[in-house]
Amino acid sequence: MAKKQDWSREEQAVQAVQMAFDLSNDIQRAFRVSAAMQDMTTADMVRKVLHLPYRKGRARPRLTVTLKDEDFELLARKYELDPQDRAVIRQRVAEELQGFARQYLTASDQ
Repeated sequence: MAKKQDWSREEQAVQAVQMAFDLSNDIQRAFRVSAAMQDMTTADMVRKVLHLPYRKGRARPRLTVTLKDEDFELLARKYELDPQDRAVIRQRVAEELQGFARQYLTASDQ
C-alpha cells in the first residue's frame, strides 16, 4: 500500500492546471530552442522565465512520436521487416534518428 506522502503528491498533480498560450511561431520557436540549448523541457523553460520552480535537467531526455498501425506498416516496408516486429522497427528508427542528428551536428559545425 502506498504511503500517505505518496498520495499527497498524487493529489497535488490532480489539482494542477495546465495552461496553453496561443503565441506566434517565432515566440514558440524561441522557447523550444532556448529550452533545448539548456537541456530543459519547453514547459520548464516557461517556468524559468516566469521565475517559478523548475527541474534543472530533464528527468528522462527522450524524443517521442506516436505511431499508428499504418506507420508501422510503412516503416516495416522501408526497413524490409515484419510489421509485427515492432521492437526491431523501433531499433531501426532509433538508428535513423541518431544518423540524422550526427549528420545535422556535423553540418552545423562547418
